[in-house]
Amino acid sequence: MTNAQYGKLTVSLIVAWFMFCLLASGMKIFSLNPSRPPILLGLAALTPIIVFAVWSAASERFRQFTQSLNPRLLTMVQSWRIAGYVFLVLYQYRILPGAFALPAGWGDVAIGLTAPLVAMTLAKPEHNKSFILWQVLGISDLVIAVAMGTTSRLISPHGIATSAMTALPLSLIPTFAVPLFMILHFICIAQARQWTVRAHSHFAEPAPSSAL
Repeated sequence: MTNAQYGKLTVSLIVAWFMFCLLASGMKIFSLNPSRPPILLGLAALTPIIVFAVWSAASERFRQFTQSLNPRLLTMVQSWRIAGYVFLVLYQYRILPGAFALPAGWGDVAIGLTAPLVAMTLAKPEHNKSFILWQVLGISDLVIAVAMGTTSRLISPHGIATSAMTALPLSLIPTFAVPLFMILHFICIAQARQWTVRAHSHFAEPAPSSAL
């Protein structure tokens, strides 16, 4: 498959993935007793990441496609995470527990605000270490958010539940947005590691492509 064909396939899969999450949420598949941790929600967040990892490991052509994507554009997409401010608002109204809402909310706001700056100034070979560090911080924020969201009820059995995250529209965040942002981070890190390899091999700096 060519990069253009992979691009069309990827867009189709993302749309299908979003529609599945929307339909599953509408059917309340992720809804559960507030006294139980949202295990299904956690699985929904992990499954697309596992599929991406397996696909990348099994297909060199797919890896080449992801390497062709524009790292600045992929990083700019992370600016949408400023919407994590809603977690802080819901915490103030006692709809979400602080153990989840505070780290997830402030972490997302920090990543969302800095994404444009990182995309414009660090997405280049000479700043690859700083670029990778920021991507790792973005991944850490998502991992902490998912971990606290699935375990906050265990930490505080009589506290506020995260049941609001299992219903629309918030359910689309852990089932669609979180794994998508995580995958974009992984792609950017893989690209930045290749910048180092090419620099050591005395290759010329590749011009960023925009296959998607």
